[in-house]
Amino acid sequence: MTIEFRRADFDDARLGSFLQAYLDELAPTAPPESRHALDFSALQRPGVRLFVAYEGSDIVGTGALAVMEPGHEELKSMRTDPARRGAGIASRMLYHLLADARSRRVRRISLDTGSMDFFRPARALYRKAGFEVCDPYGRHVPDPNTVYMTLAL
Repeated sequence: MTIEFRRADFDDARLGSFLQAYLDELAPTAPPESRHALDFSALQRPGVRLFVAYEGSDIVGTGALAVMEPGHEELKSMRTDPARRGAGIASRMLYHLLADARSRRVRRISLDTGSMDFFRPARALYRKAGFEVCDPYGRHVPDPNTVYMTLAL
């Protein structure tokens, strides 16, 4: 499978649909105050770098890095097309994002993900990449529905 990673084209209506499907998929997993996903407009803000994984012309994944403070960024909007889960797209996207961060001399990447079973594969992916559970960071607060993780680069 040939996967190409590109910076987001926010004029592509398919991208908006893909990202809305992500938010819709997350909605039943936790109460609103425990969902920290960025919406389409937030992903377009300065300081956010959204990447899209393509197989041919098909969008098969997304992942973003958002600046929290100099040298510390937050991983956001990691999603693989549900029909393609288990094909290694998420791990390839994660390593692409980490390489991008390292190339810009980012020193730490943090993330939040759900504590529910739905998010078990995501937590395993992040642990495999070296992320460790940490206390809430930035604007986050303790939340039983959320697992916070971080990785020093």
